[in-house]
Amino acid sequence: MELNPSQIKVVQNIDGPLMVLAGAGSGKTRTIVARIVNLIENKNISPYRILALTFSNKASKEMRDRISYAISSDIKTLQVTTFHSFCARLLRNEAKYLGLSKTFSIYDDGESRILIKNILSRFGISQKDVSPYELLDYINKIKNGSLTLDDDADVTNLQQFKDIYFEYEKNLRQSNAIDFGGLISLTIELFKNFPEILLRYQQRFEYILVDEYQDTNHAQFELIYLLSSLKKNICVVGDEDQSIYSWRGADINNILNFEKKFNNAKIIKLEQNYRSSKNIIEAASKVIENNNDRKGKKLWTSNDKGKEIQVIELANDKEEAKYVVDEIVKLKNENVDLTEISVFYRTNAQSRLIEDHLRRFDIPYKIIGSVRFYDRKEIKDLLCYMRLLVNEDDSLAVSRVINTPTRGIGAVTFKKLESYALENEISLYACLSCLVEKDNNLKIRTTKKMLSELERFISLVEEAKNMLRSDSKLSEVYEYILFNSGYYEWLNSQKTVESKMRLENLDELSNAINQYSIDYPDKGLDDFLESITLNEQSEGDASGGFVSLMTIHGSKGLEFFHVFLTGLEENIFPSYRSVEGDGIEEERRLFYVAMTRAMKTLTISYSQARVQFGQLQFNPPSRFIDELPREYCNFTKIRNDSFDSDTNDFNQEQIVYQESSITIEKQLSKYKVNQKIEHNLYGNGLIVDVLGNFGDEKIVIKFKDGSVKKFMAKFAPITIL
Repeated sequence: MELNPSQIKVVQNIDGPLMVLAGAGSGKTRTIVARIVNLIENKNISPYRILALTFSNKASKEMRDRISYAISSDIKTLQVTTFHSFCARLLRNEAKYLGLSKTFSIYDDGESRILIKNILSRFGISQKDVSPYELLDYINKIKNGSLTLDDDADVTNLQQFKDIYFEYEKNLRQSNAIDFGGLISLTIELFKNFPEILLRYQQRFEYILVDEYQDTNHAQFELIYLLSSLKKNICVVGDEDQSIYSWRGADINNILNFEKKFNNAKIIKLEQNYRSSKNIIEAASKVIENNNDRKGKKLWTSNDKGKEIQVIELANDKEEAKYVVDEIVKLKNENVDLTEISVFYRTNAQSRLIEDHLRRFDIPYKIIGSVRFYDRKEIKDLLCYMRLLVNEDDSLAVSRVINTPTRGIGAVTFKKLESYALENEISLYACLSCLVEKDNNLKIRTTKKMLSELERFISLVEEAKNMLRSDSKLSEVYEYILFNSGYYEWLNSQKTVESKMRLENLDELSNAINQYSIDYPDKGLDDFLESITLNEQSEGDASGGFVSLMTIHGSKGLEFFHVFLTGLEENIFPSYRSVEGDGIEEERRLFYVAMTRAMKTLTISYSQARVQFGQLQFNPPSRFIDELPREYCNFTKIRNDSFDSDTNDFNQEQIVYQESSITIEKQLSKYKVNQKIEHNLYGNGLIVDVLGNFGDEKIVIKFKDGSVKKFMAKFAPITIL
């Protein structure tokens, strides 16, 4: 196993605390494997005495396989495993000390949410008032150590959350169960309450190694600190410049303060990059130097200088997608394997335009770490609502959306409805109508609440049909469904990273519908739905592989010969949340990660205009564009007829990307913040926000019961008081 001088130092320094700062593409895994092989083969350390912790089963399997291949010794007792797997195994061995049996269940997040919902129900608390998702996030933060019960957490009702937390923990114990986050926190609790057990594991594991140390949270740090505090032979491998998961609880301070926690710690830097060209490495290094929270290392490479980084300015996001796909077609025509090409974006919602253009050119692609835009759950849900407007007999669509969001229709009731529909040869939608109209032939027990919900559902569909018949825009019909079905409110109330991404995807679906109406003004909803189905069935010729599409977070650990990094605008990348908060340094690390995935060519693109939240937005170029050193880059502006190069302005009359996208004289909305209103269904409330332009306003209302809802003003049954 050939190693460079820095890697050899890592392998040979086996005693005492050691932190390895492993830069991108610096041969980290090879070095870790060589270190463990050296311990076993040359230092005669029993595999039983070694513990290597990783963050994924894939990483642990790859490491174990490479160790097994490199040595002839029996390594069955060597533990190369994830944090959670290690703790699960340990807790089963020591379960009696926690009052559990060895056969305890491990609850995933879905099962934890069910338990939380049951507790809310027993406490008589509506899920509209307290979100199970917000509660689970609160519980997870306590267990990963980013919150304590004494902290003033930003939650709906802190004391209420504490009470539910204690009830949740009590219910777990009664069920002989541990939730996923509890695997680590309970191991720490076990070690603190029973020092003799801790001592046993400290004596067993003489050498401990932690991979991707920059991704550890507070609880994971505490676990390894306890385990290593006797022998002190702890080796952590990570890169503070690639710490990009704070939203999952990762604490960069674990790596920044390593020497303070572990006395006499050694630091070894792996700075030679084997992956990328000199231009890419030099430019990425200059960008990341703008961060303050770093240990300070300088990547270098003996690879060729390579091509300049291409930095491309486009007129709008549609032109950007077209440019990227045109360049991919050129690479394909040069016999580049498509598997060597990847397109990165900051959020999942940005994939839609890229996907549309790839399909147009019959280029096969794969979404890595997610699913294709039109296959995403929330997109399929809303499209099924739309399908009912053109074909109410579509029973599959009815079955998908009738309880999404939940309307209290149980599985037994729904089965009876399906049976009645089949027996009487009527559609499921017609069966629902019969139920609402209290048809005596339908011997199905219903509650007043269920009938009320079904009535709202049918009214929603019928009103949306009327909008279509009265020539409302497709995008208006879509937004009416989104806001009045309760779907938007349901996702928004979850307050999770995932729910925010789903809402962004639904906003992008609105953009897609609007764009279709502009491109094909004579076509209707049925044509739009058909175009999606036909396009999604077109897979392209996959004999040359697939182009990989992914978020930048999803690219971590991967590498490609040719990388296209899109959407480099303020409020996109860096994201608007980081601009408003204190997350710029993490966004810069994310940019650094994206750059260092590229091996041969890197193309960075940004748009002067981008459709966001139903309107054309003009965001300035990302600050990271300004930080790129000019000597390694080639900057190009690509214009089209919609851009006036003399005035550096868009010609309003030539923009066709979004109809009426800029209004010079905006009419004032009649809706104002703090206005009192009355809603026909929800009663009195107060307007807390007004979004959009006159005629297309979306208003956010807080009602007397404390609930907050968002409506399209022109469709909402609202009276100003």
